[in-house]
Amino acid sequence: MAFFIAAVILVVVRHFFFDIFFIPSESMEPTLESGDRIVVEKSYDDIARGDIVVFDGTGSFDPYQSASPWATDPVRTAGQWLGIVGSDTIYVKRVIGVGGDKVSCCGPAGKISVNGQEIDEPYLATGMKASEQKFTVQVPEGRLWVMGDNRNNSRDSRALLGSAGGGMIRQEKVLGESRWVIWPFSRWQTIEHDSGSS
Repeated sequence: MAFFIAAVILVVVRHFFFDIFFIPSESMEPTLESGDRIVVEKSYDDIARGDIVVFDGTGSFDPYQSASPWATDPVRTAGQWLGIVGSDTIYVKRVIGVGGDKVSCCGPAGKISVNGQEIDEPYLATGMKASEQKFTVQVPEGRLWVMGDNRNNSRDSRALLGSAGGGMIRQEKVLGESRWVIWPFSRWQTIEHDSGSS
């Protein structure tokens, strides 16, 4: 009985408040490393520039994924729920622009500009360019422009510029904000959110 109650509490907590996700790639290095397990706050809706968010890419980053993952691959989906494997449709990226923002790259100093102001990005690896790809976008209300910190190895909004939606993800697709790295123990830390400064 105690096990059943504990299991119910765990399901409720992970459904409504906090969840665990596995980082399967290098796209957020050096902030997050491949193999990290992170805790994500799900009761979160005040999305701001600089936040590192976890979102469902179904319909945008993965436009052809529609079937229930529990039905198509229950073992892998169970592993994702336990935070021991990654997901093909869940992404972790940094918010660079929110609804109403004009985001462009790159300015005279090789930096991203948000609403005409170049921003510093201290979370990028030393020597990393803000983007090898030039772009200028206007972010619609209710949408987000997201990028990985590892700009040379990140599938993010830039990769979807020519698709429907222009690389912007819908705010309601955000599952939560990353808070802590909890595994491996050697990397246990609070995840810093930095909007950059002009």
